[in-house]
Amino acid sequence: MDIELRPVVAGDGHVAHLRLHHAGPGAPGLLWMPALGVPAEKYDAFGRALAGLGITCAVHEWRGNASSSLRARRGSDWGYRELLQQDLPASIAALAPGAWYFGGHSLGGQFAAMAAARQPAACRGLVLAATGVPDARTFRGRQRLGIGLFARSIPLVTALAGYYPGHRLKFAGREAARLMRDWAATVHGGRYRDYGDGEAMDQRLARLSLPTLGLRFSGDWLVPEASLQALVDKLGGGEHRDEFFDESRLGTTPDHFRWLRRPEAPAAAIARWIGLSP
Repeated sequence: MDIELRPVVAGDGHVAHLRLHHAGPGAPGLLWMPALGVPAEKYDAFGRALAGLGITCAVHEWRGNASSSLRARRGSDWGYRELLQQDLPASIAALAPGAWYFGGHSLGGQFAAMAAARQPAACRGLVLAATGVPDARTFRGRQRLGIGLFARSIPLVTALAGYYPGHRLKFAGREAARLMRDWAATVHGGRYRDYGDGEAMDQRLARLSLPTLGLRFSGDWLVPEASLQALVDKLGGGEHRDEFFDESRLGTTPDHFRWLRRPEAPAAAIARWIGLSP
């Protein structure tokens, strides 16, 4: 199945490719947002699985990754504001006419919800895979301590390097300094702030009422169940359903990333939720 690479130009001139897996005319569509530091191409198997079930999947490319025209470095910086005000609206505008579902993996799931809160008329529902608010309070024991200490190190690390060297620190990739500081702020307080719209994102989310599907994986220690619930609780309403995947259902280790190697069961769950019958 062929992949269409559609150039997307943001208002500030940033260019990246939207990866489109077409299911045919009239098919429902899912705009997908990757995890932090993960290139869009890593979701090709997932996109093919969805297309095979009758869902067109468009995978967004994050600023700074793969096909992006920018790279994070000292003097080249961005944060949640640019992603929400520049890049995601450009990808949404590049989609075929009609309302789409928005979804994402990890950080991408958070941005799917925030993008829907900014453009609610464009979104029919949310798919949240291995995602939630990374509030330290949703973790337990040493994990809570560890994520809290790590988040507190972000301002110093990014000030010294001029960017976040995740490829060296073994968490995410080479990321923009402000992006990581915005992420760290959610760890400390569990809140989404005003990212340039004149209103806190939490307030926008509270007005959003959409059906929501959560995909949880039994071995995913990076996203406790309470983290997903914290994100769902920010939404104003709409029916929420969870699908839980253990090793027997997924066919591989059900952790934060390995589901991408065997995406058939999650794709089938999405298709059933949309109303298709795989």
